[in-house]
Amino acid sequence: MSGPPDKATGAPRGRYSWNWIGFALSATIVGISIYVLAGILHDIDFARVVTNVCAMPASRIGWATFFVAGAYATLTCYDLFALRTIGANHVPYRIAALASLTSYAIGHNIGATAVSGGAIRYRIYSQFGLGVIDVAKICFLTGLTFWLGNLVVLGGGMAYWPDAPGHILQLWPATVRCIGVTGLILLCVYVAYVSYRPRVLGVKNWSVVLPGGSSTLMQIGIGVADLGCSSLAMYAVMPAAGTEKFFTTAVAFVSATLLGFASHAPGSLGVFEAAMLVALPEIPKEELVAGLLVFRMIYFLVPFCLALITMACWESVLFLRRGEAAIGNRKMETSEKRAVIAAHEDKSPHA
Repeated sequence: MSGPPDKATGAPRGRYSWNWIGFALSATIVGISIYVLAGILHDIDFARVVTNVCAMPASRIGWATFFVAGAYATLTCYDLFALRTIGANHVPYRIAALASLTSYAIGHNIGATAVSGGAIRYRIYSQFGLGVIDVAKICFLTGLTFWLGNLVVLGGGMAYWPDAPGHILQLWPATVRCIGVTGLILLCVYVAYVSYRPRVLGVKNWSVVLPGGSSTLMQIGIGVADLGCSSLAMYAVMPAAGTEKFFTTAVAFVSATLLGFASHAPGSLGVFEAAMLVALPEIPKEELVAGLLVFRMIYFLVPFCLALITMACWESVLFLRRGEAAIGNRKMETSEKRAVIAAHEDKSPHA
């Protein structure tokens, strides 16, 4: 239950309290990240960073681009799965792909992904008869897919490679390992919970049926595929290392991604970089920063620009269709008026 209404606005106090807690948490994460990032980079040789970026082999950039494309391709499965789960089977895959790619690319870069991404989804899906409640369900299910995938990757990583998240959380490896194992156990409990019988989450005005056991495993597969491709893209721009280093990089990447997501900072700017630098202290800073800059360009900036262009084209098409529909309606109204006038003249005694 929410608290008593505020005398000035009449709004429940409890809602504002939670909003302020979320804002304070985000501001704290951003503030600490900036402080840590400034401390790490105070003695960095930026000339070497530029040299490392320029000297990065084209093959590594090509592989990173390939894996980023794979990550964004798996993002389309987030929306497609959610649409089929809520029964919106009339929405074709191309529209699910459009909504997914643009909402993630734009939402991640401008921050507050739940709000900005939801607005973009509504703009697109409303053209196919979906309302606010439907879009809210889609956002919930895509978020659930995201968190289930993260729980598998991060839980497994914390259990087997606890050093990277331990550096970020400033916890002992044994403590991190216990957290990871606990997360995996909770995941197994959740899968068993939704497998036993259909589960409904929500209130009477808004409720969603949780995916069953097999569908939940499909969600986990989608989330893991997304994070796997993204981690491979990050690994591709890192200094040459062995297979074991990939898993360390993947765990660090997922940890940094979640921290950036919690901060609501535009593009996780500063938060993501600080977490990666803290999680991977064994990599020379100049080489790691060079890799992070290239990754940010490929994973964040390029998709963001493409999404803006795509949305501009989408809005232009909608504008033209509305114009054509308006012209057609006016022509129909004119024809109907002429028919009425002609009929009236035929009935006139002077005809």
